[in-house]
Amino acid sequence: MKLYELSPAPGSTKARKRIGRGVASGQGTTAGRGYNGQNSRSGGGTRPGYEGGQMPIHRRLPKRGFTNIFKKRYSIINVKDLSRFESGAVVDELALVKAGLVKGRYDGIKLLGEGDIDIALTIKSCKISETAKEKITKAGGTIEA
Repeated sequence: MKLYELSPAPGSTKARKRIGRGVASGQGTTAGRGYNGQNSRSGGGTRPGYEGGQMPIHRRLPKRGFTNIFKKRYSIINVKDLSRFESGAVVDELALVKAGLVKGRYDGIKLLGEGDIDIALTIKSCKISETAKEKITKAGGTIEA
């Protein structure tokens, strides 16, 4: 079987409807929009969520809770993830991004104590939990604020 001999299964593909291409096409003149009314005009139609004058669902349902717009988002990293660094390495925000442990935009990085570590590392500019501190210092590492 050659690449040029491949074709889709019969009935699995369908040509798109080409509207407004002449009267003989079956979708000419009004292009399937009908003759008059709001939806026949260019730019016509209603906004998303409009329910024909009925009170929309986003106004009928009660509002609950509170969203703090000043909330800080932290990237979470566990101690077990630090095993990919060499012994004696300096682990800061840039090193974690280069290693692929932090992706996206965050307000900071927090190091948690899940897993074990057996290499001495220098940790800089991260929030660190108490269990993570214990494990890093036990392995011979240091923590710099």
